[in-house]
Amino acid sequence: MTDAVIAERLTKTFGAFTAVDRLDLTIAKGEIVGFIGPNGAGKSTTIRMLCGLLRPSMGRAVVAGFDVGREPEAVRAHIGYMSQKFSLYGDLTVRENLRFFGGLYLVPRDQIEDRTRDAVEMAGLRGREDALVRTLAGGWKQRLALGCAILHRPPVLFLDEPTSGVEPEARRRFWELIHRLASEGVTILVSTHYMDEAEYCNRIALINAGRLVASGSPGELRRRELGGVLFEIECSAVGTALLALKRAPGMIDVAIFGDKLHVLLDNASSATGLRPFLARQGIDASPPRAITASLEDVFVQLVTRPHDITVPT
Repeated sequence: MTDAVIAERLTKTFGAFTAVDRLDLTIAKGEIVGFIGPNGAGKSTTIRMLCGLLRPSMGRAVVAGFDVGREPEAVRAHIGYMSQKFSLYGDLTVRENLRFFGGLYLVPRDQIEDRTRDAVEMAGLRGREDALVRTLAGGWKQRLALGCAILHRPPVLFLDEPTSGVEPEARRRFWELIHRLASEGVTILVSTHYMDEAEYCNRIALINAGRLVASGSPGELRRRELGGVLFEIECSAVGTALLALKRAPGMIDVAIFGDKLHVLLDNASSATGLRPFLARQGIDASPPRAITASLEDVFVQLVTRPHDITVPT
């Protein structure tokens, strides 16, 4: 399978600050890669370099066959890009926005109407072509923005937190569109803070402090990255229990998940001592229950590790 995106030791510095640090990443044609990491990890800076909007300080990247450092204009002509901030024009109608972006992307004049109609259908906006964009609900706006980003039929699509602030049902519909595009051969890199969205991706790349610290399918990351056995505990005084369990024998990590605690232990036998340990602190708890790790568990564990981790190959 051909790689549509290739980044090799991609680096971006701003003065003494390194925003992206020697990042290696490949994305195959038609693959959906979820780009996750804490705020300030370097996700948006990486995407802007891959889009040809920022020049790398070191390393190289090739997108859709074009070098982002030497051929940024060619890169931008062969990609679609959605930023995390809604960027369409609220005082224009749906149709006017689509025609405007079709002109910006140099869509042939004789194809504008057909592609506008296709984008309206994809966004579920039939009958609202003459509605002002500012009157649309958030989910419709995001689907329309995606339609504008692919009017010129780009082979590679970069989405920077495209569903931020959008309600769950609208997010689900947006991801249906993403999978439809991938099935047609479009390569997609999408950053997100929603772990349930990351589950929809073929592969996940997790970045922290500018460095790629893990890469693999959601299932691979859950199996490979925790380095221990995961249990769930229900208890009173969750905050107090969290602090106490950090000192428990066999403890690797502990985190709050809703009204429960997820505890990562060095082995399963350590779980038998957790309830008595908490009881000695005056905390009533349920028996620990072995659970399957979620991507959120993996995320919490990886971003708290030292930053000199080597990504498994």
